[in-house]
Amino acid sequence: MSEPIIAFLGTGSMNGSIMSGLLAGGTDPKRVRATTRSAESARKLEDSLPEDQRAVAIYSGEDSDSANLDAVENADVVLLGVKPKGILDLAAEIKDALKDEALVISVAGGIDLSMLEGQLRDGQPVIRSMPNTPSRVGRGVIALAPGTHCTAEQLNLAHEVLKNSGTVIDVEEDQIDAVTGVSGSGPAYAFFLAEAMQKAGEAMGLDAETARLLAKETVSGAGELLHADDADPEVLRKAVCSPNGTTERAIDVFAQGGLIELTEKAAKASAHRNAEMVEEFRR
Repeated sequence: MSEPIIAFLGTGSMNGSIMSGLLAGGTDPKRVRATTRSAESARKLEDSLPEDQRAVAIYSGEDSDSANLDAVENADVVLLGVKPKGILDLAAEIKDALKDEALVISVAGGIDLSMLEGQLRDGQPVIRSMPNTPSRVGRGVIALAPGTHCTAEQLNLAHEVLKNSGTVIDVEEDQIDAVTGVSGSGPAYAFFLAEAMQKAGEAMGLDAETARLLAKETVSGAGELLHADDADPEVLRKAVCSPNGTTERAIDVFAQGGLIELTEKAAKASAHRNAEMVEEFRR
């Protein structure tokens, strides 16, 4: 098939990040559509796009009651990216406007496949995904759990569409909570570490600007090493830790403070909240 037509319904943090990654990776902007709730959001979105990406069709719900319907007309892939509480209503709104073979991908937490499929026409191919915000710079992780009617060919299409946003993996739906705890919420863990490192630098006498620069570049640089070397994090960590050296002393403090156990507890809390949201939205 020719390059698919892709519709982003809602362009908040997650859907907006994925769209930015796709466009930056070379997806033809003439094949991309997006909806926003307000006219002001539509204007801001257009203004944020580089000149060579301004061919993206942007529809505002404030300007037209049919914005979502217009965006999905003849679309091959539709990404639902509004807040979780609005996903099911959105699915019901667009169901009769979708092509039979249009692939619907939800990026919302807390909405499982059975709920989404229940709001669409019988047989509509659906994928539940768990992306993360580094998709905006092509370094995201996007986990895909295919629904009842999603074929292998359609799953491959999802991989092809999303590949410019980062690493795409397939998981079973019962693994989505764990994915949420590790990678869905994970960027915030790294940002929190950088924030803590900055505060530590300030506490030791560095000015805020210098401490922020050191923390930011160190965390992002370490990520680049993980990516470039494709190495086990433990291997890279041990390579920095000279026996009885400065780094080993710091790592000992982390270990004695229970960092590994605390991180597991935090990831499980994120995963548990995702599972709770599914039950809340199911009622």
